[in-house]
Amino acid sequence: MNPSETATTLTPGNGTEPKPSAGMNGGNGTELLSKTLVQNSLAVIQHIIKDMPAHSLGLEKLDYIAAQLAKTEDRAIQVLRMFYEAILKRMRLLEASDIDIGSYGTQGKVWLRIHGSKSPQTELPELPSPLSDVLIQSILSQKQRTHLIANKSLDFSYQTKDGDQMLRYRGTAYFDLDALAMNMRAITAKIRPYDSYAFHHNITKIVNLQHTKEGLILITGITGSGKSTTLDAIVDANNSEVDSHIIIIGSPIEYVHTPKRSVIRHREVGRDVLSFKEGTVQALRQDPDIIIIGEMRDPETILSALEITDSGHKVFSTLHTSAAVESIDRVIGEVPPIEQDRVRNRLADVLKCVISQKLIPTIDGRRTLAKEVLVVTPAARSAIKNGNTGEIYQMITEGAAYGMHTMEQDLKRLCSQRVISAEEAMNYANNKKRMHQLLTAR
Repeated sequence: MNPSETATTLTPGNGTEPKPSAGMNGGNGTELLSKTLVQNSLAVIQHIIKDMPAHSLGLEKLDYIAAQLAKTEDRAIQVLRMFYEAILKRMRLLEASDIDIGSYGTQGKVWLRIHGSKSPQTELPELPSPLSDVLIQSILSQKQRTHLIANKSLDFSYQTKDGDQMLRYRGTAYFDLDALAMNMRAITAKIRPYDSYAFHHNITKIVNLQHTKEGLILITGITGSGKSTTLDAIVDANNSEVDSHIIIIGSPIEYVHTPKRSVIRHREVGRDVLSFKEGTVQALRQDPDIIIIGEMRDPETILSALEITDSGHKVFSTLHTSAAVESIDRVIGEVPPIEQDRVRNRLADVLKCVISQKLIPTIDGRRTLAKEVLVVTPAARSAIKNGNTGEIYQMITEGAAYGMHTMEQDLKRLCSQRVISAEEAMNYANNKKRMHQLLTAR
């Protein structure tokens, strides 16, 4: 790219003419999208849609684009991918976690989530439909396009290269008002050091294969709360310290670990294995020491996870819950009523630890991790078996000696250290009454 070239923005009308903009420079002055790249990409897109019937809508439109892309030369597809990857490069420079493009919901703009806040990027090209429909399909394989159109949604991984460094992204493409929309999340290029989590030494023993050979550990939180980052840190710690075999089943696979002292298998749902359940069952025949199940999202996967843990393996998985007690109730509630008593007893026997986490806006405008930690002590195990999970919150409150603390206690700590404000502590607390008591206590 020539730094002297002026970048352009695509007009949101028929998308046929590039409109000069103020510039596309990043904060460090590095140009990301040149006029030539934008114009070449626009030319490819126009060639693909030039003969598309005006009445083509919804599936007909997307089927037409998919068919045209299948006939398009690879070098033209590469132009579109270079264009999109230049946008991803700017995303990294701005430290954005997510990008959204496509469909009516974005009004033709590229949106980035930067330190928790999502907003349109006026310095990036506008991508109204059908431009965004073409761009989204261009970064997919033919098989992925077929799956997307047939199922109206596709989870996938995407990889780019920056020098010698491989950068990975987790993508979701889906339908929105008869057009394609896409969210893509940047996967951290470097693993967060396990020591930075400041876990109690008892928690470290539970998650490390060297000290605990079996059991189920759950990492929970809402979407975007850093569950995968925490899991990767735990995997890396085991990979660095223990001779073992680790199997990761993900949808999609995010961070790809380099084997150190462990053999590490990465099995992506839909590409390497049909489902989480299939991957979990198959793992039993693959001589694993640790099995990572990306998400316990259905009763079949939950039952399979409990079965392989019960057979003496160490299993990690995630749930979309924001508190430890809620996580236990969710696992039991997800299975049919006829199975719940059996699952309750099995869960009590195999569950070792629940780490529930949130990313909280900080006073300096960034985000920090707050977490709730439950260790399944004999008392907690008895409460689970007897259906008295409501008693567990108080056990966590009083369990500091085991490495336990509630979300409210951790928020109080961050507030006392002036990392977050009291207002944000209240906003993100699970138990507002208890949070108020902690903040007002002398």
